Amino acid sequence: MPLKAKIRSRRAKVAVTLLSGLLPVVLGAAILYVQAGRALKHSTEVIAEEAILQFDLMLDNTAQAARELLPLAGQKCAEVNLALREQVTRRPFVRSTNLVWDNNLYCSSLFGKFEEKVNPGDYTQGALWLMNGNPVTPNTALLVYRLSEGKKGALTTLDGYHLSNVLRLIGRKTLLLLQVGPDWMSADGMVHTGAPPVPPIASTRLTSEHYAFAVEAGFPRGEIWRYMSSEYPPLFSLLLFFGVIAGSIGHFLQKRSLAPTQEMQRALHASEFIPYFQPVVHGNDESWSGAEVLMRWKHPKEGLVRPDLFIPFAEHSGLIVPMTRSLMRQTAALLGPQSATLRKPFHIGINITASHCRDLALIKDCREFLDAFEPGSIHLVLELTERELIEPTPITLQLFEQLRELGVKIAIDDFGTGHSSLGYLRQFNVDFLKIDQSFVAMIGVDTLSSHILDSIIELAVKLDLALVAEGVETREQSEYLRAHQVNFLQGYLFGKPMPGAEFISALSDH
Repeated sequence: MPLKAKIRSRRAKVAVTLLSGLLPVVLGAAILYVQAGRALKHSTEVIAEEAILQFDLMLDNTAQAARELLPLAGQKCAEVNLALREQVTRRPFVRSTNLVWDNNLYCSSLFGKFEEKVNPGDYTQGALWLMNGNPVTPNTALLVYRLSEGKKGALTTLDGYHLSNVLRLIGRKTLLLLQVGPDWMSADGMVHTGAPPVPPIASTRLTSEHYAFAVEAGFPRGEIWRYMSSEYPPLFSLLLFFGVIAGSIGHFLQKRSLAPTQEMQRALHASEFIPYFQPVVHGNDESWSGAEVLMRWKHPKEGLVRPDLFIPFAEHSGLIVPMTRSLMRQTAALLGPQSATLRKPFHIGINITASHCRDLALIKDCREFLDAFEPGSIHLVLELTERELIEPTPITLQLFEQLRELGVKIAIDDFGTGHSSLGYLRQFNVDFLKIDQSFVAMIGVDTLSSHILDSIIELAVKLDLALVAEGVETREQSEYLRAHQVNFLQGYLFGKPMPGAEFISALSDH
């Protein structure tokens, strides 16, 4: 809801307005600049930590393969070649394996018997070598892991595609680099030699505790202003708002600024915030498995107000918590009497934000919600949104632990579109990943987005997490997701958000 003000033209107050407006605008812009720098610094720290974690996991695979092959070094290539190829098949990130005797590579999973000199000096700390390709795949990055014991040695290689994919997926909006010794790799998959460029904004460098590599994360020049223009337009408006208005006019506008909050409080007491339900279907047979509960504002004058016009303000003003509580109670009243007829367990998804995680009141709300249904008939799924970062404080961790004891499931909404998704995976015990509709929309259209989508699916499989794909609108998208064994689908192809009575009627048909 836009805030408007009429400025009365009084010649006597023009000078006062200009002078009083200068100070809050300058000081406010400086504070926002510092805050934006801190936010970007925190973002690069999180990104660097997640990159280290992903690369460590990949190298764990290659290191385990090398450890299992090392005892075979010295044996005839014909006798051990099958074991070399078995490791390539079993390890998801291993491209090739090789055996070394007395610094001579004599057996390869790619070529069988092979002869090539191995120079230990090429390997950082004798263990890792980031190559810009080899005779088989020139100009294609390759990370080689070396393990040796006396004359015995084993080499395992990691395809640069996986490395660049992590750099692109985790550092979509940042400059993210992988460095191994004198060589470094950028998100485009190219390997360079020499000192890597230091990002000019919010530069963060982290070194792995387990392997000989480091990552560098940061933003390009001018990112602070771009971030401010993207994230802080309402705050800039407020700065100008209070900069232009001074004295008694400022007091008048301060009262006006409270009007939206008062209007939303009035609407909350009048039960104008109502639930709409969008069905979620099983990926294998498209039968209804649950629904996401979406908030709508049924305004007496404006009609149905879109959620993007009031949800952000509700979160900012702190009203989102009582609004969500009202939504849960209305949902329980609508669907609770239907619990005996629901396909068990019926998933009911409700969005929560950082505001819900600042105390334990959500526990009581969830317990009250579950008590309205027959035991075991539903799964309550709380979907973590990323508009505001949820910090892993002691209260937050206690909250999620008690939610799990209640049987409440946790999902990450719009996975892959925010800075905090991968952090949530590490900090909270997550059950579902909801694939953002921007990735689904690119199925069959954009190759890079399809690679990212495939990587998200692969990540979920490795972490044993269920997947929900949002925004499914075409049969082509549905078939692609089904072929990739995505568990649940949601979108206009299966049903638009609908009011409670219409949803219950449609539910009886499914």
